[in-house]
Amino acid sequence: MTVELICVGTELLLGNIVNTNAAFLAEQCAGLGLSCYFQTVVGDNGERLRMVLKQASERSDIVILCGGLGPTEDDLTKETAAELFGRRLVEDSHSRRLIEDFFKNRGIKPTENNWKQALIPEGAIVLDNANGTAPGLILEEKNGKVILLPGPPNELIPMFHESVAPYLKKCAPGVIASRTVKICGIGESSVETTIRDLIDKQTNPTIATYAKTGEVHVRVTAQAESEKAAEKLLRPTVKELKSRFGADIYSAEEDMTLEKAVIGILHAFGMTVTCAESCTGGMVSSRLINVPGASDVYKSGVVTYSNKAKRRLLGVKKITLQKYGAVSPQVAEEMAKGALLLGRADVSLAVTGIAGPDGGTELKPVGLVYIACNVRGNVKVEEYHFNGNRAKIREAASVAALTLLRSHVLACSTAASGGKKKK
Repeated sequence: MTVELICVGTELLLGNIVNTNAAFLAEQCAGLGLSCYFQTVVGDNGERLRMVLKQASERSDIVILCGGLGPTEDDLTKETAAELFGRRLVEDSHSRRLIEDFFKNRGIKPTENNWKQALIPEGAIVLDNANGTAPGLILEEKNGKVILLPGPPNELIPMFHESVAPYLKKCAPGVIASRTVKICGIGESSVETTIRDLIDKQTNPTIATYAKTGEVHVRVTAQAESEKAAEKLLRPTVKELKSRFGADIYSAEEDMTLEKAVIGILHAFGMTVTCAESCTGGMVSSRLINVPGASDVYKSGVVTYSNKAKRRLLGVKKITLQKYGAVSPQVAEEMAKGALLLGRADVSLAVTGIAGPDGGTELKPVGLVYIACNVRGNVKVEEYHFNGNRAKIREAASVAALTLLRSHVLACSTAASGGKKKK
């Protein structure tokens, strides 16, 4: 089955906001085994939207539109779809009641145009919106299906997971199952090279790689007559991926994140962690403490942005800063040592670097970052060179820090147990 995405909004065309909805929907549809050959962005213009929707519905089995379901005059998606498919707009009492409750619970008086959102194309399936006022809609036409979703990601994403994904699974022939193998510390090109033979001969299951910041996800998708049969098809490929990438795989679970995996490893080995950050400014700590249960293993974190702070809080030697500079492996190591003592933890992580856009030199360019991990006195320091703007460099450094923390804790714990990995 084919799916086509249409994202509606002039703000997307002007570049005022980033079109994250398209990336999310494309990845989710791929995971459901749907083939996406076309994506379109169209402004808030009824005539152009009608043209795009007509073309999409003629060539694709499923069309998903997002945006343009709001209460204002330029929200035209629902009206355009109703007109194109010859459906009257009628008020849905259930949707109106939900809109009333939404405003009542917030102590806000709705304006008259809000009731426009309770109008639906006659015969449409209504998808409740627990996070906003615009319901989602499904139009089942003779030649395919058209799904209308609200534009705000905090409304679209939960609606897709709760209502649209289950619906699409029922529409697909047979059952579709997928597993995502998540890899850290290896680039996408290396991952693809390692599994090129698997990709070349793929049929069922299929294999697709997705590059994330500092990570690569390999999604394996199988289609069969039952969930059990689909899982059976997935198993050999997932096993082969684990064999090829080994410890670089941090999870094959859909809801697992790198920071969650790190917290899990610290739990497993009974270790606590403390962080000392310079260029990342607390991003590593923020990711760790975002994981439920982090308080059992996360002890403390300090942001030592200035040299004075590095000396006063972490005990970095003045001569080390003068001789090697704040961005150096020597300072990273001393930061990690000082953090371990300050936090009285088993593991410490230290990050120092040049995030830019200024401050770089020929010898120490923007994007140079040193990260040190100290596991009970066993220190490992790594040098990294990241590209992009300040935000990208800081994000990449935080992911690299978590990756180093994970790998070094595993290596030290395995060595301490005589080469036996703790299960």
